[in-house]
Amino acid sequence: MTQTKRRYPPVYPQLYWTVWRIMWLLIKTFTGGCTIEGAHHIPANGAFVLVTNHLSFIDSPVVFVAMPRIVYFLAGEKYTWHPLFGPILRVAGAIFVRRGEIDRDALRQASNALQDGFCLVIAAEGTRSKTGGLIAGKTGAAYLATHENALIVPMVVWGTEQVGPGWGKFRRAPVHVRFGQPFHLPEGRARTRQLDAYTDEIMTTMAALLPEAYRGVYRDHPLLREKLSRQI
Repeated sequence: MTQTKRRYPPVYPQLYWTVWRIMWLLIKTFTGGCTIEGAHHIPANGAFVLVTNHLSFIDSPVVFVAMPRIVYFLAGEKYTWHPLFGPILRVAGAIFVRRGEIDRDALRQASNALQDGFCLVIAAEGTRSKTGGLIAGKTGAAYLATHENALIVPMVVWGTEQVGPGWGKFRRAPVHVRFGQPFHLPEGRARTRQLDAYTDEIMTTMAALLPEAYRGVYRDHPLLREKLSRQI
């Protein structure tokens, strides 16, 4: 008898919000505070892709507590049984992705979650930055957003990379979260060149939300200069 594949991992709301409260307390205790800007940009309902940068091991807990609604995370398969982050991610409805290949099962689950009206969190760079600034984005977020005609909400975090080093100096580093204006990419099956252009659109939108020191490889991108000129 063939086993039916799950559309996506289940989330249990009571357990989800219990863990949310615990994580929020831990972040308040072990950081110098978490400032959240632009939370009014988060849609109260309906599907959207939340794109974010990735600086530190505590980014996922920060994203988790910054969101006022249930979210699904796309996370690396290596975290499935991680002693600390594995249980948290499974409670948060993580969809684990095999690195280095096109994981069609993970893409199917992510698409299904969006079709059912959930928020899907994607670290747009695909991995943690070791430079302290943005690194080149991957096309996964653009692919899912265009394939499912999903709204994109940009979110950036900074200061998280200082939390771990700060503990060794008995100093609690402040953490910052900023949400930006939601936007749509053109719907449909985009070719590789289009996905690359859409990814630049996503990444420069995030860069414009970050302090200059965190803009990384997008610091001098023409799209970023255009976005910043419109803010003046």
